[in-house]
Amino acid sequence: MQATNETLRTWSYTDVRAALLEHREIALLDVREEDPHAQAHPLFAANLPLGRIELDAYTKLPRRDVPIVTLDDGEGLAERAARRLIELGYSDVGVLAGGVSGWRDAGGELFRDVNVPSKAFGELVAARRHTPSLSAEEVKSLIDAGTDMVIVDARRFDEYRTMSIPTAVSVPGAELVLRVPDLAPRPETRVIVNCAGRTRSIIGTQSLINAGLPNPVAALRNGTIGWTLAGQTLEHGCDRRFGETPDATREHAAQSARSVADRAGVRRARPDEVSAWLTQDGRTTYGFDVRTPEEYRSGHLPGFRSTPGGQLVQETEMFAPVRGARIVLADCDGVRANMSASWLAQMGWEVYVLDGIDPADLREAGDAVAPLPPLPEVRRIEAQELQSGLQQPQEVTVIDFATSAEYQRGHIPGAWFTLRSQLAEAVSRLPAARRYVLTCPDGRLACFAAAALQSLVNGEVVVLEGGTAGWIAAGFELETGPTRMASPPIDRYRRPYEGTDNPHEAMQGYLDWEYGLVAQLERDGTHGFRVID
Repeated sequence: MQATNETLRTWSYTDVRAALLEHREIALLDVREEDPHAQAHPLFAANLPLGRIELDAYTKLPRRDVPIVTLDDGEGLAERAARRLIELGYSDVGVLAGGVSGWRDAGGELFRDVNVPSKAFGELVAARRHTPSLSAEEVKSLIDAGTDMVIVDARRFDEYRTMSIPTAVSVPGAELVLRVPDLAPRPETRVIVNCAGRTRSIIGTQSLINAGLPNPVAALRNGTIGWTLAGQTLEHGCDRRFGETPDATREHAAQSARSVADRAGVRRARPDEVSAWLTQDGRTTYGFDVRTPEEYRSGHLPGFRSTPGGQLVQETEMFAPVRGARIVLADCDGVRANMSASWLAQMGWEVYVLDGIDPADLREAGDAVAPLPPLPEVRRIEAQELQSGLQQPQEVTVIDFATSAEYQRGHIPGAWFTLRSQLAEAVSRLPAARRYVLTCPDGRLACFAAAALQSLVNGEVVVLEGGTAGWIAAGFELETGPTRMASPPIDRYRRPYEGTDNPHEAMQGYLDWEYGLVAQLERDGTHGFRVID
C-alpha cells in the first residue's frame, strides 16, 4: 500500500477492519487535536496530532515501513499529516476514505473520550468476572467505623495528590500486587482500590484477586467521581506512598504474578532475542520498562522506554499505536512486568516478558532521549535580544507552541498561544510585527513550525534559543493564565474525572458512557479481547 508524492493511497473502512481482524500491523492515526479526537473516533484510532508529528513519530512508529492510515473529520489534516510522514521516511502511508464520517457511514462504530480500548476492556472484565465493588457511601461508613481496611489509589501520584479518598495510599496500578501484601499483611484486612472513575480500580482489584491475595478486595465503585456525586469530601495534596517491600514479599509476589501471566498466555523472551527484535525489519517491537520512573532513571535497558505498567494498561494505544505489534516488558523483580503483560495479552497483544536481566544490563541512566528528525535550519535569537525587542511596540510578536496547559502555567509576557495545526487560522488574530519570535518549552517544535509561519507573514521569523526554558534560564519572569489565545485550547480534552470543578452532570454522563462500552464493543467486533478466569 504505497503512496507517492502525487497520489495518496486511500484505505476504506473494509480495508482497515480486515487488518484489525487479521491481526496485521496497522497504525490508525487520528491526527486532529485531542478534544475533537475525543468527540468521535474508531476504537483503535490513536491520537497523534499533526502539529506534533516530528516530535512523536520516530518514538511511536519505530518501523518506517509500517502501514499507517491517517484520519480526520474533513478538516484537511489527514492528507497533510500523511505527506509529512512520507517526508520523514515512512513508506506505507495512506488516508482513511471519508475520515470519521466515512467510518460511520460504512457502518463502523464510533467511540468518544480517550483511551477507549483500555476503558472498554475494563468494563468487559467487570462484566465477565463480576469484579467486587462497594459504593462511596459504603466505603465512607467503613472509614467512619474504623474498619480494619486499607484504601489504595491506583492512579499516577500526581493525580492522587490532586484529589484522593480520605486515608488512601498512592499505589499506582502495576505496583499493587507487589506492594499491597506489605500494606495489608493481615488476611482479614479489607483492601479497597480506587481511581478517578472505573477502569484502573477494576483492573487493580482484579489484579489482586487474580494474584491470589487472601484479603477481601473490592473496587470503590466509580472512584472519586462516585465519591463526589455522593456529596462526600475529598482530600487534596496528600503524599502517602508505599514503602520498601521486603524480599520475602517480593519473591512471593513474583511467583503469583508469573502464574497469572502464564494463564493469560504471556510469552517469555531472552535479552539477545529482544536486542534483535528492536531492529528487526518487517516487524514492530516496543520495549517498555514498567517500573517507577525513579527506578528507570537510576538505570534501564537500552531501547526501552519508561512506561509505568498501570498507565501502559490504561493508555495502551498512546504508547503503542501500531495495533498488532509485539510488546516486550521489563522490570527487575518479575512482578510488575508479568502483571502488566497479563492484561495486555488479554487485550489481544502479542506480549513478552524479558527474563534473565542482569543488573549490569541496566547501563543507561536518566530519561530516554526521543529520536527526532534533524531540526530545520532557522535563524535564532537569545533571550536578552528578545527582552530588548519587547520594549518596542509593534516590533515583536511572540508565538508560543507549548500545549495549552503548559502555556497557562507560564509563558513569556505578551506571548500568544498558537496551535501549529491551526496556524493559518491563528495568524489573522496575531498582531502584525517586524519580527515574529517562536518559542515552546524547549524550542524544538518552534523550529519545525518556522517555515510554515514564514509563508504566512511578511515579517522576519526567528526562533528563541532554548525556547521558554532559555528565557527562564536568563532570569526573566513569566506570566500565567490564558492571556492571549490565538488558537482555541482544543489540544486538551477536559476529562470529566480530573480536577475538582467538573459539573455533576458531566461526571454522571461519563459514568453512563462507561457502562455502555461493553455493548459498543459487541457492535464494533474488532477488539479481540478475552478475559481469563
